[in-house]
Amino acid sequence: MLSEKIEEALNNQIRVEAESSQIYLAMACWAEVKGLEGVANFMYAQSDEEREHMLKLVKFVNERGGHAKISQLKAPNITFKSFKEMFEKLFEHEVFVSQSINELVHISLQERDYATHNFLQWYVAEQIEEEAVARTILDKINMIGDDKGGLYLFDRDIENLTVTTAAIDNPE
Repeated sequence: MLSEKIEEALNNQIRVEAESSQIYLAMACWAEVKGLEGVANFMYAQSDEEREHMLKLVKFVNERGGHAKISQLKAPNITFKSFKEMFEKLFEHEVFVSQSINELVHISLQERDYATHNFLQWYVAEQIEEEAVARTILDKINMIGDDKGGLYLFDRDIENLTVTTAAIDNPE
């Protein structure tokens, strides 16, 4: 059984994940109309993934005796000055999501809800990966600079970027 405080915090995270999906969908649309097909496909996939994260939370809340609530979402930004700015916003958003997950973990420990704490560990690990991918993308964009050929190759290659390939491309 979920405490009211945990249920409220989980429902807030449901909204965060839903807004993430919308943000990335808006980014995909912007990239697509700019002719960045690879970036658009990457962002469409990110949007789908965020929706899956939201649904996982919804199921958890309902299965634990709570009531998952679907709330109104803030409209995402739909335009960007450049694809670099778009990915900077993506990274900033992933850091925000990580902070939100960390706060949720903190609340679960305060409430001594160890089942929720255990469930949230998947999200903690996922956010480490999400931030790593976003950081790697920004590193690649900074290497490209204003090189149009580099942008073409980046757009082509981003669809295949995963955490594993990011780690291989960027060994510590």
